[in-house]
Amino acid sequence: MMKILIVRFSSIGDVVLTTPILRCIAQQLSDVEIHFITKKSFESVLQNNPRIAKLYTIEKSIDEVLPQLKQEKYDLVIDLHKNIRTLSLKRKLGVKSYSFPKLNFQKWLLVNFKKNKMPKVHVVDRYFEGVKEIGVVSDQQNGEYYLQKKDQVDTVQKLELEAKSYVAIAIGAQFATKTLPVAKLVEILKKIEAPKVLLGGPTDVERGEEIMREMNADNLVVNAVNQFSLNQSASIVSQAKVLLTHDTGLMHIATCFNVPIVSVWGNTVPALGMYPYYPGNDANYSIHEVQNLSCRPCSKIGYQSCPKKHFNCMNFQDVTKIAEDVNQMSKK
Repeated sequence: MMKILIVRFSSIGDVVLTTPILRCIAQQLSDVEIHFITKKSFESVLQNNPRIAKLYTIEKSIDEVLPQLKQEKYDLVIDLHKNIRTLSLKRKLGVKSYSFPKLNFQKWLLVNFKKNKMPKVHVVDRYFEGVKEIGVVSDQQNGEYYLQKKDQVDTVQKLELEAKSYVAIAIGAQFATKTLPVAKLVEILKKIEAPKVLLGGPTDVERGEEIMREMNADNLVVNAVNQFSLNQSASIVSQAKVLLTHDTGLMHIATCFNVPIVSVWGNTVPALGMYPYYPGNDANYSIHEVQNLSCRPCSKIGYQSCPKKHFNCMNFQDVTKIAEDVNQMSKK
């Protein structure tokens, strides 16, 4: 049996996007055992995945689990993160490894000089470059996200909404520059015809409350922010008509359930390769971004405030078009 360790430490979306690789390795290789290492905070993303025989997690350092990893005597390491930490891990394990084209230089050119030399290739397809040497190829299918029964949310009981009757709204993002101002988001929500369920984590609580104060009484909105775990939020998304989202982990989770996506992009750009992964089904998502801004992208990740102070990448978004896309996708 071949024993393989897959490495991806963060973050939610990036970890979700490794799941097509896991599936194809499991299905295309005989006698293979897959192990995975990630950060503890992202354990729930993979803990139910049947492709993974063992899931290792770390808080800060690979030394936390290095003795156990050495005992596994891996045949191969597939590095889908490719940074200093993974280089150290591979050296310490001392086994054969493969990685993928991370394209750091091309990203640097795009962010710093706005010169787009990035290939028009999704990051998942670049991940597959890391496994081609072992004969694994893409099956052109979405990612996978597995939920236990305890994580399945009864939307009628918990939200008073039937499944597939509402639009899920991921109201926040990891960084403020990836997030619509509340006033803009409220404008969009008021134009969406279906009931709306607000989703987010602890840092989005104040934002959710502000949205609720601004919404009209005749607009049905359920504030589920910080009321559910990540996996329960994934369950709510899986039962939505559409997901309206920024560049977030929930966006990538939604693709695993084939939920249509309307995505709004601020300082980050889809050209970096992290747009919704719907191979062969571009009609299942739309992208909204303000084109021809000389300052965009200002980062490949994000900031807590606009470096230029104007935040044009979000303030100039076409709220009417975004709402129209949500309403149109809701009727499919």
